[in-house]
Amino acid sequence: MALSTGTKAPDFTLKSKNDDGLVDVTLSAKFGDQNTVLLFFPFAFTGVCQEELCTVSGGFGEYDALNAVVYGISIDSPFAQEGFAKANNITIPLLSDFNKDVSAAYDVLYSDLLGFKGVSKRSAFVINKEGEITYAWSSEDPHDMPLFDEIKAALKA
Repeated sequence: MALSTGTKAPDFTLKSKNDDGLVDVTLSAKFGDQNTVLLFFPFAFTGVCQEELCTVSGGFGEYDALNAVVYGISIDSPFAQEGFAKANNITIPLLSDFNKDVSAAYDVLYSDLLGFKGVSKRSAFVINKEGEITYAWSSEDPHDMPLFDEIKAALKA
């Protein structure tokens, strides 16, 4: 079961890949300044993941207006994520949880998905400026989409 609201968000540093190379992204770097939305997704280059991340990228201005940074997280390598982002015009940073440590810390790993062990469940967390989880959602069905209206309502609260 995913971490619940009221829980201190586990801090992490993950790799992201852009045109300038690999960069480290640390969750706590936003504490005190911005709210954070974490969107865990199973695999790059799959239809539902593409739809989810393109939806968020297309409406990024709404999250920015709510003083929130949005990160997509999967177990894919940062190099695969970069290709996925470029192929689909995904503008939010994608973070590689290649070692599965962050997905495990947030308790959002499938034990088995289509024969693959340790794949991130489609999950969403809103973390406030103090580092506390104020919204948590996770699905056992990888076809379910996050409830974006609920995420935005949590950011307004």
